[in-house]
Amino acid sequence: MMRPSPRSTALAIAAALALPLAGCAKDKNKSDTSYVAHDVDTLYNAARERLNRGQYKIAAALFDEVERQHPYSVWARRAQLMSAFCYYLSRDYQKSIDSAQRFLSIHPGNKDAPYALYLIAVDYYEQIQDVNRDQKITQQALDAMGELIRRYPDTNYAADARVKVDLIQDHLAGKEMEVGRFYQRRADWLAAVLRFRTVIDKYQTTSHVPEALERLTESYLALGIPEEAKKAAAVLGANYPGSKWYERAYALIQKKMPETSKS
Repeated sequence: MMRPSPRSTALAIAAALALPLAGCAKDKNKSDTSYVAHDVDTLYNAARERLNRGQYKIAAALFDEVERQHPYSVWARRAQLMSAFCYYLSRDYQKSIDSAQRFLSIHPGNKDAPYALYLIAVDYYEQIQDVNRDQKITQQALDAMGELIRRYPDTNYAADARVKVDLIQDHLAGKEMEVGRFYQRRADWLAAVLRFRTVIDKYQTTSHVPEALERLTESYLALGIPEEAKKAAAVLGANYPGSKWYERAYALIQKKMPETSKS
């Protein structure tokens, strides 16, 4: 992802501030990239105004400028988080992550550290892609949510993260199911079994478990391991007796192992 050049940032800041610069009227070519110092209140208020207008990228650049021009001020710390938030709003997720991580590296024990971690996690979460795509970002979102929950378990951020963790795990289970079904279509039954077992063992609280158990029953029968198929169907019947997946598994067992259904 490309970063804005110093020239484009300078132009954005100059346009945002729009301050009369008496005594600084140089030729136009030089004024485009000239460094102009401003007091912290002017910079911070200009950034907040752009944020209120929905001009998130310019606001982020201005908050960055607060930190750059006044690195030791109280406002610099706040500006780091505001910059991360503005980049998030503009959907420039990597810059948001970078800003939040910089805040955490400089102020690890700050009271706003939970929010910074939450922002990183949400940055990853909002980049989660369809199960047909690579799920690296999904795993990063899960890891970030997990870190937030471990470090700050009693915060509202952690409470929201727990909800999102359930959704993320369901998504990852969906990816395993997609791959498992692909292997089934190729009659690669052993590879399919491994994927469905991953769903059952690793994502056992997700909505995909009943289907995984039914497809595990199918795969074991195709592999000629009827006893394992019977076990999978039994677990399905014990936990999801009214589901369509149990009906299918039961019908398969009746068809392939009629003596079992009579006993």
